[in-house]
Amino acid sequence: MEFEQLADAFKALGDPTRLQIIALLNVRECCVCELVPLFGISQPAVSKHLSRLKTSGLVKETRRGQWVFYSLNREALRQLGDVLHNLPDMSAKFKELEEQGLLVTCD
Repeated sequence: MEFEQLADAFKALGDPTRLQIIALLNVRECCVCELVPLFGISQPAVSKHLSRLKTSGLVKETRRGQWVFYSLNREALRQLGDVLHNLPDMSAKFKELEEQGLLVTCD
């Protein structure tokens, strides 16, 4: 996962409502109509939160007739965890700064 994709996913998770939606979808898939009364916000507002999560790849949707059900993209969430545990070694950046005489130490 690229840094841009990773940042986008975490931005999507940075909203308390979206994080709660993820927690609810961890229990089971849901329709927007089920989430509206839980959050006490309008259906368009819930849909916008779900759209943001879907755009970032964290949530999937499935159509069943006129209804749309949302579920977690568990693979994407697993990848987020894996990426955090395996971030690239950036220590060379500090070495570059040191070689340029730009490394700051707070003593």
